[in-house]
Amino acid sequence: MKGKKFLATVLAGTMVLSLTACGGSEQTSTTADDSTVKETVEQQVDTTPTPEVKEEVKEEVKEKEPASIDFEDGNMGFVSLYTQPANADNSELSIVDHNGSKALYIKNIDAKTPYVAFDISSMLGAKVADVAKVEMTITTEYPTGKFSSCSGNIVSWYGADLTEAKDAWAVYMEKKNPNKAIAEIKDNEKFVADAGNIIMLTIDTDNGVADGNGNVSLYVDDIRFLDANGNLIDADSSVEFVAPAGFESSGKDLSNLAVVTGGVKVEGFEVKADAWAQAGVEMPQEVIDALVPGSVIEIEYKSETGNMWVVMPGATVGWSRVGDGNNGKAYINGSGNIAQITYEQIAAICGEDKSTWGTTLQCESDSAWEVYSVTVGQKSPVITCSNAVEVPDFAKKADAWAQDGVEMPQEVIDALVPGSVLEIDYTSESGNLWIVMPWATAGWMRVGDGNNGKSVCYNGKCYVTYEQIAEFCGEDKSTWGAMIQCESDSAWEVYGVRVGTKGEMKMVSGATNIDGFAKKADAWAQDGVELTPEQQALLVPGSVITVKYTSETGNMWIVMPWATAGWMRVGDGNNGKAACSNGVCQVTYEQIAEFCGDDPSTWGAMIQCESDSAWEVYSVSIGTAN
Repeated sequence: MKGKKFLATVLAGTMVLSLTACGGSEQTSTTADDSTVKETVEQQVDTTPTPEVKEEVKEEVKEKEPASIDFEDGNMGFVSLYTQPANADNSELSIVDHNGSKALYIKNIDAKTPYVAFDISSMLGAKVADVAKVEMTITTEYPTGKFSSCSGNIVSWYGADLTEAKDAWAVYMEKKNPNKAIAEIKDNEKFVADAGNIIMLTIDTDNGVADGNGNVSLYVDDIRFLDANGNLIDADSSVEFVAPAGFESSGKDLSNLAVVTGGVKVEGFEVKADAWAQAGVEMPQEVIDALVPGSVIEIEYKSETGNMWVVMPGATVGWSRVGDGNNGKAYINGSGNIAQITYEQIAAICGEDKSTWGTTLQCESDSAWEVYSVTVGQKSPVITCSNAVEVPDFAKKADAWAQDGVEMPQEVIDALVPGSVLEIDYTSESGNLWIVMPWATAGWMRVGDGNNGKSVCYNGKCYVTYEQIAEFCGEDKSTWGAMIQCESDSAWEVYGVRVGTKGEMKMVSGATNIDGFAKKADAWAQDGVELTPEQQALLVPGSVITVKYTSETGNMWIVMPWATAGWMRVGDGNNGKAACSNGVCQVTYEQIAEFCGDDPSTWGAMIQCESDSAWEVYSVSIGTAN
């Protein structure tokens, strides 16, 4: 009724303005009777010049609808990035002032696509089952300040099995920016309480690049959860995001891969082709210069089979595939959307002299494929931090080149021993972070800034080793001083710091997935599968078992219950230690052999997973370590 009343008012006002525009005189009635029409016609033929009179027209302002979430309290802990898709942008999320209120700002960082998730299960509790409609106001923004159209979906992960549904949204005209996005929750797509249900805002089409405006960033405001009767459902904005099964919120999937540091992006490498077709670019000199021993080519992509490799069509030795399985095997993550080819793999096929490789770099797959980006940089291992001691009260932030930190208590100083590592949870505009030891006897000292060693930073974590600190502050840690600070070359924020035992994940190629290994259990309970003879044959020296999982403590290991040596845990900390980082756990052939014997035929065919807390495993694979 309110909408109809507003429309009638606008139509009436339009008629008044139309009549006024004809003669330039004010009309006091909206009824077009004979006298009014006659007067209007007379005014139209009057040629006497009259001064233009302008009257301020007051438009009726539509009353703002109440919202379940309006961001006025500044809370956004219930929001997280979904980073599994290969084209996912590592967007910056913040609460900003916008159009006279506060809104969630989704800033595009990597010129890719934001996937922004909202934990409605935590926000709504049992009331999540009552949701029949979701609404939110979306405003688009481009770096040029100009307008381009874009569209996407509100994706629902609903039900106990987290089934996916989509409802389209679009901002297609400048005068319709902002626009309201609406998701209608069908009866067969209902949310379920305590099932980890979420909604996710995605972008599927962004015309900004084609229009020369760059990639879109979004303002999201006034999220409304409505029941079947249109009643607003209250939401708790103070909750923190709880990742559902299969959701990784802390960066791209680096399982089986290395971290690429000092990367040089190969510009223009956004290409696609059908199976067994190649496409690529001529490498600029800076990319060729980056191809040195220890470097890696990283490809972010999608393909129907999950396979990807490179082609060197101008190589002196002849047109060459590298990483296809015949000429080496690319390192591919568990999500099948990032592939890495090492300098050494190319050199093994095309020769040690890179000047003979040619300047054309192409990609190829055995299925239809699309590449989103290619980067060349140095490879560093994915680092793990176990048995960690938290540095208390290390929640700090500062501007570029400003330091802040805490004085370390004795238990943290005691944990700083050879083989230990500092793990820092952080954000910074440049992505860089390092530590400062201001009280060191050797003098005020940066460690890990690139001049005094280089910290390894990825997926919202930064690592500085004991050995790096000792190199610049001295072997005797009693001379380091108790004060530890953080710093960056851009505005930064640190959420927590801990000291623990350093481990390293291995690069793994040719990984074979073990079918049927989607299992979950409570703490200290085991579940797994019986390996086929073909899968058992994959367990050879140098092989690695990789587990993608979640657990409440973050711990995971394997159990060999049929081993001749007896029921055996491997990697639990007593019988070796599995390397676990960011939802990925690795146990090596050599670790199993140490506790189950050198003859793998005595290990038994059954392999299980276990943790000291409730756990869930999404996949297990066996591959060859770099």
